[in-house]
Amino acid sequence: MRSLKMLELSISDYQTLTPQELYDRTVAAKQALGEQVLILGHNYQRDEVIVHADLRGDSLKLAKLAAERDAFPYIVFCGVHFMAETADILSRSNQVVILPDLAAGCSMADMAAIEQVDQCWEELGQLMPVDEVVTPAVYVNSAASLKAFCGEHGGITCTSSNARAVMEWCWARREKILFFPDEHLGRNTANAMGMPRDQIVVWDPFLPYGGNTPDVINRARLILWKGHCSVHQMFQPAHVAYFRKTYPQIRIIVHPECHEDVVNQADLVGSTEFIINTVSRAPAGTCWAVGTELNLVNRLKNEHPDKQIFFLSPMVCRCATMFRIDAAHLCWSLENLVQGTVVNQISVPADDKQWARVALERMMALS
Repeated sequence: MRSLKMLELSISDYQTLTPQELYDRTVAAKQALGEQVLILGHNYQRDEVIVHADLRGDSLKLAKLAAERDAFPYIVFCGVHFMAETADILSRSNQVVILPDLAAGCSMADMAAIEQVDQCWEELGQLMPVDEVVTPAVYVNSAASLKAFCGEHGGITCTSSNARAVMEWCWARREKILFFPDEHLGRNTANAMGMPRDQIVVWDPFLPYGGNTPDVINRARLILWKGHCSVHQMFQPAHVAYFRKTYPQIRIIVHPECHEDVVNQADLVGSTEFIINTVSRAPAGTCWAVGTELNLVNRLKNEHPDKQIFFLSPMVCRCATMFRIDAAHLCWSLENLVQGTVVNQISVPADDKQWARVALERMMALS
């Protein structure tokens, strides 16, 4: 296909098409490509896109599944930039990863730039032999360069479902953990492990020593990066109180990226996959308030009409960057492939790919 490259089709030609036209043309493009392409749809993706996905799931699950299906030369990842990077890191050399819209990023991932992490590591090194004392642990919701940093410095990646096992792995090797970019996942995990609060500090990358004194840093066992998910940050304890008062039998289930004040009042806390499985398998007639991204909650409502399922916020908490992947961009990327043109390829530099894979493989070995 690559030898047949033609003039790239313009995205503007697709943005005036009707939803039905986009659907029909996307189906036709998939059929024309056949086993040349695998479409991955993240759980938070909008319905008009997820309907075309060959596989659904969270970012790491999708990246791993794509790598296992190396017969597909093209992977179209309907998610955000760091997810497509992870797919490229884990994919085979014969596979090309495509992100339908390069503007689909992640506000939380952007809260930790590699230059800031390098500066943090340098400042910690002024206080201690950092490579002997601190293990860097990065959430998979992060740039490839940060995963590579962890791989090169003896560190590891984590997901929302294995953060506890990762922290145990880190502390078995070194005294302290630098956990980034999500403060809330790190704090909620440490709270569940019974860590004293005076052993946890927050690192603000815009302040010297993260806004801490050297004594405070030296006493800490867990250094949390000041970062958060803009979606999960929106949920508040008042939202929990409202649903408990209005629906006395309700069960509150939230993602661990939520603030600890929400997590501490919830009945259940877990990853996206945990939320999907728990609500899906619950008995008919049960009542749930779900604290995670709106598209996913609405999909759960539609797929399980035998239950009462509510979104845990009166405000719209949609992943705006994920929302940039729409039917027009998906159709555009597929029809370009049919024409022999690869658009928006995601390619992680070789050195970053090597070290990022090391960090990811350390994590995957835990399970």
